[in-house]
Amino acid sequence: MKSFIGIHQVVSADDYIELALGTPIELWLGVEAESEMERAAREDAARDILADNPHLPDTVARIAAEAIDAHMPELSVVPLPRPAARRGSTNRAVAA
Repeated sequence: MKSFIGIHQVVSADDYIELALGTPIELWLGVEAESEMERAAREDAARDILADNPHLPDTVARIAAEAIDAHMPELSVVPLPRPAARRGSTNRAVAA
């Protein structure tokens, strides 16, 4: 059975990670035997992506924590809070 996310065929766990991040995993982890020039270019690209999406590290950490909590709860030290409502909601009580 083939797995697809949108029009992309997923054939490995790395494919799922790449689609979740929106970037190749190698961009963040590097590859074996990369040159100093390749490393500098990779790090420049990563900096540009983080500048465009400053919440990406928090989003990735949340996704990783949720995956661990869902699939290996024995590794969770404390249960993850479940968001009750979206942050920034204008529906707040005012103290009198």
